[in-house]
This record gives sequence, structure tokens and C-alpha cells, in this order.
Amino acid sequence: MLSFTQLFPIGDDNRNVRHVPFVMYLLIAANAAVFFLLQLHHPQFTYGYSVIPREILSGVDLVHKVGQIPQAPGPQPIYLTLFTAMFMHGSILHLAGNMLYLWIFGDNVEDAMGHGRFLIFYLICGLAAAFAQIAVAPHSAIPTLGASGAIAGVLGGYLLLFPRKRVRVLVGCLGIIELSAFIVIGGWIFIQFINGVGQLSAVTQNDTGGVAYLAHVGGAVAGLFLTPFFRKRRLG
Repeated sequence: MLSFTQLFPIGDDNRNVRHVPFVMYLLIAANAAVFFLLQLHHPQFTYGYSVIPREILSGVDLVHKVGQIPQAPGPQPIYLTLFTAMFMHGSILHLAGNMLYLWIFGDNVEDAMGHGRFLIFYLICGLAAAFAQIAVAPHSAIPTLGASGAIAGVLGGYLLLFPRKRVRVLVGCLGIIELSAFIVIGGWIFIQFINGVGQLSAVTQNDTGGVAYLAHVGGAVAGLFLTPFFRKRRLG
């Protein structure tokens, strides 16, 4: 049986997009710039500006003030890492995968919401994802980073706004096929939830590494909840 993990989105139907999605372009450019200009040349930046649950709950930069973990000093106040971590990635593949999803699904959502609303929506979904991860592992000192949570919110918005829109996916040896957004994105969210529930059993105060599946779920749920308040116009 075909697994949702084998579905790799490569495009969708953009015929109804009426406006240039310049916020989406700026977000992609910002993520790429942070990775190539800062993270590649200054590894300490990655550690200092990632989200660390214990720092957020204590309000203390664990390195700059306490010296508990091997990272460079973060921003002041340390809560700013909730935003900076959204624009950082662990590898070029991590960056490329996230930006591909934003490129495919972000333009339709931005068009439906408007530029300013879309930017606020994106950032709020990223914050929701970060807080979901903090709730799962509040005492963790392991850095968390990536745009995945915010982009999961965009996917949730797309699912609510365009459940029947066709998405082109690459499916292993079957090649390229078209499936509804309900199947592609709904399946992705379901897999994140299942993996997240399984991950909970392995979470301890000292072992919270790996993919932040429940952060993805938190971002997607935020996107589903917030989209009705952020949509600019009714869609046919």
C-alpha cells in the first residue's frame, strides 16, 4: 500500500492566483540569506539564536548567564529566539525542503489573505509551533530551529481554503500524479500526528532531539484555526 511518506509535492494549480506573492518571496529570500550568510560561516549563530525551551520558560540565556550548554550568547531578551529560529535550518536539505513547500503552497494562501495578513499569519503559526514543542519538552536544553512550524500553518490554511485543489506529487516508481490537497496535506498532517504521539513516549527531560513532529502539528492546527479570521475574501 502506498505510504504518505512517499508523496513528494512538486507543484499545484496557480491559475487563480491574482497577485504577486512578494511576502512569500521575501520569506524564502530571508531564510536562504540567514543560512548561507550567517549559519554556514558562523556556526555559533545557529546555537545562540535557536529556540531552547528551558531558556524560554526561565527567561535566561543559559550560556551567556549560566554557561550550561555549548552555544554562543543569544539575543536579548532571549524570547526573540522564538522569531529568529523560524529563519534558520539545520542543513541545506532542511532549507530546500521547507522552501519547496512554501513555494508550492504559500502563493495561494497569500493571495487569499493579502500580503500583510499572510505575514502575520505565518509568524503566529511559527510561534504556535514553537510553543507546542516547548509544551512537549519544557525542560529541554536542545536547540530547536526551522521554518517547518510556520510552513505547517500555511499547509493548514491551504487545506482549509483549497481542499479540492489538485496538487502534483512525485510518487516513487509511479511518476507524477495529481491528488487533491485534502489527501496530500491531510495525509501529511496525520503522519506528523502519529509520529508525534509515538515520539512522546521517548521524550525525557534530557532526550528531546530529532524531528519536532508535534511542533508541525501545532503549526498546522494554528493554521486551520486562524485561516477563517485571516482570509481576505470569500473563495469560489
